[in-house]
Amino acid sequence: MTQDKPTYCRICEPLCGMIATVDGDRLVSLRPDKDHPLSKGFACPKGIAFAEIVNDPDRLRHPLRRRPDGDFEQISWDTALAEISDRLLRVQRARGNGSIGWYFGNPATFSTGHTLWTGIFMSLLGTPHVYSAGSQDVNNRFVASHFLYGNPVAAPIPDINRVDYLMIIGANPVVSHGSVMTSPRIRDGLHAITARGGTVLVVDPRHTETAREFDWLPITPDTDALFLLSLLHVMFDEGLAGEDRLRQRARGVDELKATVAAYAPEVTAVRTDIPPERVREIARSLVSTERAAVYGRVGTSLGRTGTLTTALLDMVNLVAGNLDVVGGSMFGDLGIPGQRVGVAALQRVSRFAWGRRRSRVGNMPQVLGTAPASLMAKEITTPGKGQLRALFVSAGNPVLSVPNGDELRAALDELDLLVSLDIYRNETNARADYILPATTMYEREDFLLPFQALFTTPFKQATEAVIPPQGEAREEWTVINELIGALARRHPLVGGLHLGNVIARRLGCPITPRVVSDLVIRLGLGGDRFGFRRGGLSYRKLVEEHPHGVVVADGLAPGQLSKTVTFADRRIRLAAPEIMSEIGRLGVERDERYPLLLIGMREIRSENSWQHNAPMLLRGGRSHAARMHPDDATARGLGEGDLVTVASRHGRISLPVTVTEDIKPGVVAIPHGWGHNGSGGWTRANAAAENDLGAGGVNVNALISSDPADLERLAGMANMTGVPIQVSALTADRAVNEMAEY
Repeated sequence: MTQDKPTYCRICEPLCGMIATVDGDRLVSLRPDKDHPLSKGFACPKGIAFAEIVNDPDRLRHPLRRRPDGDFEQISWDTALAEISDRLLRVQRARGNGSIGWYFGNPATFSTGHTLWTGIFMSLLGTPHVYSAGSQDVNNRFVASHFLYGNPVAAPIPDINRVDYLMIIGANPVVSHGSVMTSPRIRDGLHAITARGGTVLVVDPRHTETAREFDWLPITPDTDALFLLSLLHVMFDEGLAGEDRLRQRARGVDELKATVAAYAPEVTAVRTDIPPERVREIARSLVSTERAAVYGRVGTSLGRTGTLTTALLDMVNLVAGNLDVVGGSMFGDLGIPGQRVGVAALQRVSRFAWGRRRSRVGNMPQVLGTAPASLMAKEITTPGKGQLRALFVSAGNPVLSVPNGDELRAALDELDLLVSLDIYRNETNARADYILPATTMYEREDFLLPFQALFTTPFKQATEAVIPPQGEAREEWTVINELIGALARRHPLVGGLHLGNVIARRLGCPITPRVVSDLVIRLGLGGDRFGFRRGGLSYRKLVEEHPHGVVVADGLAPGQLSKTVTFADRRIRLAAPEIMSEIGRLGVERDERYPLLLIGMREIRSENSWQHNAPMLLRGGRSHAARMHPDDATARGLGEGDLVTVASRHGRISLPVTVTEDIKPGVVAIPHGWGHNGSGGWTRANAAAENDLGAGGVNVNALISSDPADLERLAGMANMTGVPIQVSALTADRAVNEMAEY
């Protein structure tokens, strides 16, 4: 007998409401939840297709161990955990805690237990080898916030529901559905701005799906910082900035004003290709419109100075009078008493503070306790104290997602132990010693802590598991508990945590993600404060009384800045030396050998590298292609569908070309997440994007440098946008060589 269960999607940040139809222990289908207060019956193709992933015959359902011949055999959990624990202890005894590492991919962020337990375990070990997908995505947001507010987790978001002039830079929310901003039905929210007479301006090198529906302003890739500096120049030069008000809210106003004086729109136009008068018009509109905001994301993060660019986004909002005000760029509020003091204290005493630790290779600062994933291969192959010898990879496929995947693939074979926790066999865990089956989001209960301050409409929803774990799949945090138990005798801090877990279980109150989440819910906005607030929320009440979720405030509240800034005087820092020094790196000489600029792009039916095995998402055939403007194609004698070689200073790939006017001349866009090469266990992904060179597409990150000297200096982010490249026709002889490589 089938049953419908309200839950929510945890693929990306909107967290859209879903109805799961289940039959016994089986997930039959997923559909959008019409009763969800925010998503109101919307879900994207990826969310609806996720039932195919849960039920995929290719999905991992049992622990696997690598055999001497390189293939895998099924083993029991007891055997797997015993052998992994034994080998991990041997590495620890021989090389110390600092030889053990963990990489977690983007899906881990959407599982509270996964991220919390990984962070706690690795922090107790004291190892510097913690890596995440953040260094290919979002880490410079944390670093910019650290220097601006003294609070790395402060993230202003546009007040979508009330803004009248919204400038979007380097983001494509019609496809991404929002990032570092949780706003279901964001496309409707953007159209609501124009419906009430407002403006949505999209600044991007590509005529993205978002730009096609609103105003498009093309920009040269990786010049966003120059554009933002020119906006600040106009605001100060024309007396648009209320400087007395600025000085009340921020330090470094005079230093910032003096710095931007050199970046008049006429100066920056040479690089940005944005007409000076357009810059002045935008600057005036941002100041004169009562409710205006600037929002930027991945496109502004992945350049050579991504932390500077991210900080400048906030500075433009502040100087224009649009930070921490209704209709501007606002801060979410957890509503937990003492949260400002707690963040400040954590910064002082923990390893999560920026720069508290630096990488052994490249001397790069850690961000929220994680090192640049681009350095993993070199940390494995570089001898010496702290060399990475044992690595756990959970919910990730770094061979496809970090720069120079071939370097990492080869390095993984040198490890003493490689363990993967995942739902699929993939290009990374094809090198693993053990692959452990993990649950999907519909096989676990959850309340997502990281996104609570990012909702544009304050909202809470908790969910139970809608089906039990399939096969022998287990949640990652439970596996980490087993590892903690194995290492307990060798490490006093780990042992203390293990003893606490044992005592808590025997007392009938085990420490679980639900217990932690319940604490946050009850103390936070709308919570019951453990009975002191009548009618307030708890985890149980959310699940039982509000299964579709509940809005806990009509909108974001202004005046949060004083609770967000952790500096003693509660003023923003506009002239941190670390940030200001990055301005000196904006000048760059173009190499005539590489006349084009590479940018990335997200596809509506792809989520990074892990959803290419779902039949619904592959309908109509999928092609992996480079997007190029007709002028650039004609100059190279290229036509639609021709095979080309794309080369950078760091590598080369070959794939078909798509000729389109939806991109700025001189720019080439290639989607990321492809490059399936048959080594994983997903049959459709390996066969997808077939062309004359084979199937599986190509890995665009082969064009990206993993050299520490090429990483963004403050956040260790990989430089993945504005990369100089050349494109040429693939000759018959070269095609034969390419086929041999595949």
